[in-house]
Amino acid sequence: MQLIRDIYAAKAAAGRPVISFEFSPPKTPEGDRNLLEKTIPALRETKPDFCSVTYGAGGGTRDKTLMIVDRIQREHGLVGLAHLTCVSSTQEQIRDLLGQIRSLGVRNVLALRGDPPGGGEFVLTPGGFEFSSQLVRFIREQTDLSIGVAGFPEGHIACKAGKHADWKYLKEKIAAGADYVLTQLFFDNADYYDFREHMTRQHGVKVPLVPGIIPILSAAQIKRFTALCGSRIPDPLAAKLEELDSDDAAVTEFGIEYASKQCEDLLRAGAPGIHFYTLNKSHSTVRILKNLGLA
Repeated sequence: MQLIRDIYAAKAAAGRPVISFEFSPPKTPEGDRNLLEKTIPALRETKPDFCSVTYGAGGGTRDKTLMIVDRIQREHGLVGLAHLTCVSSTQEQIRDLLGQIRSLGVRNVLALRGDPPGGGEFVLTPGGFEFSSQLVRFIREQTDLSIGVAGFPEGHIACKAGKHADWKYLKEKIAAGADYVLTQLFFDNADYYDFREHMTRQHGVKVPLVPGIIPILSAAQIKRFTALCGSRIPDPLAAKLEELDSDDAAVTEFGIEYASKQCEDLLRAGAPGIHFYTLNKSHSTVRILKNLGLA
């Protein structure tokens, strides 16, 4: 399987965007079947460059995360990206996990500090890592895997010092060995452009800074998501969602239109690709890619 850093380099040389999808491990066997037998095959038709699978709070989905990444690669022939976190893990446990990842033929990881189970404050596990930059450095020293990290155009919700302090931490992750950055979802492209400008000019960052986009499916759902992750819903978008209210079909159509315009603008402005938060659904993402002429 390809290294994701090589995918970004090759696509940049060819003047083409990298398209990637993110999935979460389902909570039920039916959800597993829907993801692996319906959603991923439908999205595979768009020829994505890679697919990532999240790692639940506290590492609770570790085995299922690896199972899905393995099946994405073996059964669907797509490049898989496994998330892993610092939460509730010692260095030895992470070393063992890296061994499992490599034994499956997975060559790409997204290194995150992660969220504690049940929310609340992050607590350092004795013998573990406090910061994701430490995890990145450990992976880089232990393996030849390609390493991605998360970036936050509006700043991380837990960083009380503000977004510029958070962006300095991101620079430390990149200096530790990260190959590329996938951003948190956002709805105002100006936030991404400000973030990109600061990282490239102030910190001299040269790795791909990849915008993360979510197709809105439900007004209530997106309000919950943004409250959890700290992303802002711009006033015009909030007003439109208020107007559509509980008409999820209308919200979904509007979400496709909104995300299509977002992506078109981002790609025109030189974004290296788009990372789609699919919510384990295919319809909206396929429609967006068709609108962009990328399906």
